[in-house]
Amino acid sequence: MGINFPLVLVLGTAITGIVWLIDIFLLREKRAAAAAAIRERTNASPKTEEAIETALRQPAVVEYSISFFPVLLIVLVLRSFLAEPFQIPTGSMIPTLQVGDFIVVNKFAYGIRLPVLGTKIIDVDEPKNGDVMVFIPPHEPEYFIKRVVGIPGDRVRYEDKTLYINGVEQPQTFVAKIPPDDPKLLLFKETLGGVDHLIQTNVFRDTSVQEWTIPEGHYFMMGDNRDQSSDSRYWGLASEDEIIGKAVGIWMHKEPGLAMPDFSRNGWIK
Repeated sequence: MGINFPLVLVLGTAITGIVWLIDIFLLREKRAAAAAAIRERTNASPKTEEAIETALRQPAVVEYSISFFPVLLIVLVLRSFLAEPFQIPTGSMIPTLQVGDFIVVNKFAYGIRLPVLGTKIIDVDEPKNGDVMVFIPPHEPEYFIKRVVGIPGDRVRYEDKTLYINGVEQPQTFVAKIPPDDPKLLLFKETLGGVDHLIQTNVFRDTSVQEWTIPEGHYFMMGDNRDQSSDSRYWGLASEDEIIGKAVGIWMHKEPGLAMPDFSRNGWIK
């Protein structure tokens, strides 16, 4: 598991805030008393003023805490309750999202949650079929991003690379062969929950049939790169308790390696 950044951010904010409060209610008064004692014991002189200045000077840890606390607090509030940046690490959501896309995750779309604990304190809305959602899967403590294709109560069937929800086929319209002359991949426009988006499959036929019934508090997730996605077909359902937020937009793209970032892919996520 990687660094738990939310926990680090919460601890950093708490520690710098506590140091600042200790300075306000305890250390500042002691420094003022020490400076007053110097004035009473010595006559006015450059050395006396220098000693008083030294006595009034904030310790380095206090100075840094006062400088960092407001910044950390603002970042904590923004990241925990409003929006969080996220970089796409794999190709499981191609063609909707490419490796190297930087996206914005709306943290309050599905409710306000406490940082680190993840406890929902305010209900806002529930995930819907067609949403692109960031969450923590049951098998790995890392952020995943997939599309919601099954909400509580749904019966999801995946047959011959076609989705059926509650017995209703989700429409697919052929778009292109990739590459056109010797195709390895097929591009389709799929309509799911009223959301039109592109999906990608390989050219090989799949006659298998898989079916799931989605229980309360869980969601069935699939990548738009249907044949190259580790998703709910393999590791199970996403829990409502592990939702991070709704992916809403791409704000930057950077190819792996030393490539410069660009903004050619900026736009809303469908």
